[in-house]
Amino acid sequence: MAAPALTPLSSIPNVGPATEAAFARVGITSAEELRAIGADAAYARLLAGGERPHFIGYYALVMGLQGRPWNDCRGSEKAALRQRFDALCAAAPASRPGAFEAALDALGVIARPGSGPPGKRLKS
Repeated sequence: MAAPALTPLSSIPNVGPATEAAFARVGITSAEELRAIGADAAYARLLAGGERPHFIGYYALVMGLQGRPWNDCRGSEKAALRQRFDALCAAAPASRPGAFEAALDALGVIARPGSGPPGKRLKS
């Protein structure tokens, strides 16, 4: 007997194609898996996979897993989610630079620790 088909992530409210693709890049490919690990663990995996933190994306995910529209989050609930989001971001590994930042760094535009102003390096 074949295993039951898994439900696409996009079946969860507030999860569209871009979010579905981001989760797929970190190995979360079904709504069942996302529900099983929960919003915080799933978002932590996104951050560990190099996704940029985005508070609205985080709370839209939390709301979606509760079957609620993204804009249903207000007041003290939103403040509590902000604290959870900030804790997830603080615990995440240092983010990798995006393609734009990498290109600027290659051109010497982004200053590195111990260097001078962008474009000029101090002598050691």
